[in-house]
Amino acid sequence: MKIHDVTLTISDSIVTFPGDPGVEITRAHSIGKEHDSNLSKVDMGAHTGTHVDAPVHFIKGGAGAETLDLNILVGPAVVIDATKEDVISAATLEKLDIPEGVERVLFRTRNSELWKTQPHKFSEDFVGITGDGAEWLIKKGVKLVGIDYLSIAPYHHAAPTHRALLSVGAIPIEGLDLSAISPGRYFMACLPLKLKGSDGAPARVILIENFDGV
Repeated sequence: MKIHDVTLTISDSIVTFPGDPGVEITRAHSIGKEHDSNLSKVDMGAHTGTHVDAPVHFIKGGAGAETLDLNILVGPAVVIDATKEDVISAATLEKLDIPEGVERVLFRTRNSELWKTQPHKFSEDFVGITGDGAEWLIKKGVKLVGIDYLSIAPYHHAAPTHRALLSVGAIPIEGLDLSAISPGRYFMACLPLKLKGSDGAPARVILIENFDGV
């Protein structure tokens, strides 16, 4: 059994989606005469680094991050090689080798190369899933979709994809680092912070190779 951590490291220099808050990690107090311990303070947006989206992110009156189903967030997943694609549309998905019956699909695209150089500037031409691509996945019974950049949808075309997924309870995972991951089947665990009412939550995500269960 081998565990792959596909989570981005959060730091002051991590790239964020345009318009999102930056990251500030400071010491609220340090070991010294007045304190016996170090204590950090973290100030950042809910969609920083590797994170999940909750329905309320794009659905008015939708549920918050604390309601996300762990039965969807943990289980078998397949990593799909989409490194030759510039967009993941319904037509693209028809030609990709996506096994029947899978509920959790993670797309490794050319986006993953961006994480090899840190820090880097935000890339507007990242690969995302179109609205009709999201509808295709839903019709196939997919309940969780992951991508290796900061939005599941192409830049400036966020609403159709997010609404298609979130309106039916499908969970997007954004900001995965799949740069060292080969296509194939894994056991995935994604545990977002339990933030009440939040439209998203940072998460630690691991893929387990050759998982035999307990």
